Amino acid sequence: MSSKVAWFLLGFGIWSGIIWITFVKNLWASDNSWAPDGSATAFFVVHLILAIVSFILGTIIGVIGLRGLRARKSEKTAA
Repeated sequence: MSSKVAWFLLGFGIWSGIIWITFVKNLWASDNSWAPDGSATAFFVVHLILAIVSFILGTIIGVIGLRGLRARKSEKTAA
């Protein structure tokens, strides 16, 4: 993996974390997320699942990028 690709993947992972954490904060504060009795709406549940899955995938992508950068670094020090 090239350094550019590894940096892109790491940046994507960080960006994804920021975006989805912010999304969940806004989702939690939304009036559409809660029924009048205080229970979660289907809107909330669906979007929370979307956010969790996307956060996990973004983290995995970021870890792949980090591992790519570490592998490149170890190749340079071994040479």
